Amino acid sequence: MTYCISIKLDEGLVFLSDSRTNAGVDDVSTYRKMTIFNEDEDRTIVLMSSGNLAICQSIRQILIRKEQAESIWNASSLLDVAETVGEAIKKIHKRDSPTMNDLGVEFNCSFILGGQIKNEECRLFKIYSAGNFIEAGTECIYFQIGESKYGKPILDRVLNPNMNLNVAAKCALLSMDSTLRSNISVGLPLDLLVYEKNDFGISNYLSITDENSYFKEIRSSWGSYLREAFNHLKDIDWSNSKLRHSRDTYNKQLLQKKISK
Repeated sequence: MTYCISIKLDEGLVFLSDSRTNAGVDDVSTYRKMTIFNEDEDRTIVLMSSGNLAICQSIRQILIRKEQAESIWNASSLLDVAETVGEAIKKIHKRDSPTMNDLGVEFNCSFILGGQIKNEECRLFKIYSAGNFIEAGTECIYFQIGESKYGKPILDRVLNPNMNLNVAAKCALLSMDSTLRSNISVGLPLDLLVYEKNDFGISNYLSITDENSYFKEIRSSWGSYLREAFNHLKDIDWSNSKLRHSRDTYNKQLLQKKISK
């Protein structure tokens, strides 16, 4: 399993991915999920993957071949690049799915594609295992793939399109922290890329290991602040009339069930 997040803001894009893969608790390894295609002054494109590692690697190999790479490098829009990734997925599905079906193995992969091509705004896509895709907009400014449920609440509570890129990156890291704490199949090191629109470079990239002092600090502080906030919440007041009514109603229902038996 893995966890990848990308956020589309007015100022640019944030990308974050873990690097853990596993085929069981006794077969855990590290594999980078983020691939960057960059040509200064023209385009910066980021692709993150989740799912069956063999499938994802096969698709990536197609994309970096010369004949496919040229379509990535020469594409006039991110939409064209998303279609290229979708076609690569379909090609591998056609090749591998019959054998996988015979073995009872699911064809499982998903991708996040984002970045900017010259003369175009920043764009962000989520690409599914069927090769189809959706694009982020004003009502949906982030995408997740992989083990997404643990890190979703903070994204929904905090993110907005006007947010500063570094603040959004901090939010993404805390989303990752929630996932790391709850699922051992997601793990460090992390790849973090913060792209400022019209930069067409890789100015803010960071590989985060367990020795990274900033990540350790915000993980520890966030846990402390959550516990402090929790302790400031009021306890349940069982003398409340509405709560008492609910309890009385439950007792009556329980009594009726016993009588009916």
